[in-house]
Amino acid sequence: MMASAAFQAWKPDFIFSQHVSPEFPAGTAAIKEGILFANTSELFIDLTGKGGHAAYPHLTHDMVVAAASFVMQAQSIVARRVNPLDSAVLTIGKITGGTKQNIIAEKARIEGTIRTLNQETMALIKEDIERLVKATEIAYHCKGEIDYGANYYQVYNRPEYARQFISFCKAKAFPYVICGDAMTGEDFGYFLKDIPGFMFWLGVGHTEGLHSARFMPDERALEQGVHVVEAFIREGSAF
Repeated sequence: MMASAAFQAWKPDFIFSQHVSPEFPAGTAAIKEGILFANTSELFIDLTGKGGHAAYPHLTHDMVVAAASFVMQAQSIVARRVNPLDSAVLTIGKITGGTKQNIIAEKARIEGTIRTLNQETMALIKEDIERLVKATEIAYHCKGEIDYGANYYQVYNRPEYARQFISFCKAKAFPYVICGDAMTGEDFGYFLKDIPGFMFWLGVGHTEGLHSARFMPDERALEQGVHVVEAFIREGSAF
């Protein structure tokens, strides 16, 4: 989108956006200077071994066992390789493997996500994942393939623009809070990498968390979200 001729023809000098959050009261803006959202990367690992009858495990290379071993060992990457004063998340959200209870699995697929607050830590985690996949290949007589899927750049709020928005909220009596950074990911980070601006959370009331099937936002927050954006564009911005 950013590389398209249409976008380049009207590329703005300043950009900002909002993202709903169940952590704050409905209609409340939550913002901070600097890092707001993390660098993120998808993670897909395919392991291929040799399937066979459950009664003859010695003639197979079991990918359910290989996948289980990888997941357990991967937990030490953040715990033992990342500086404890830094922040990172490696979450495995899905494992699939096998076709039937009495057939040893020839294939297994591991799916997850990586989150870091800086690019250097992202590179370190990916390097260790690749080493661990190679070790799994050797230990479990299999082949491993890694796909990092979609990657999202950190959301970094330019301090001067974040402060301007905070001052505007104070002046107009819009409810707001100063929040902490989060390990969530958002492709808006690519816009902020190239165009100065900021993102803020829009509180939608205390409900189940983001990505939960029971997430039920208070829709009254939508009107407030539109109102604060329009008012800031019309009255509060000095860009």
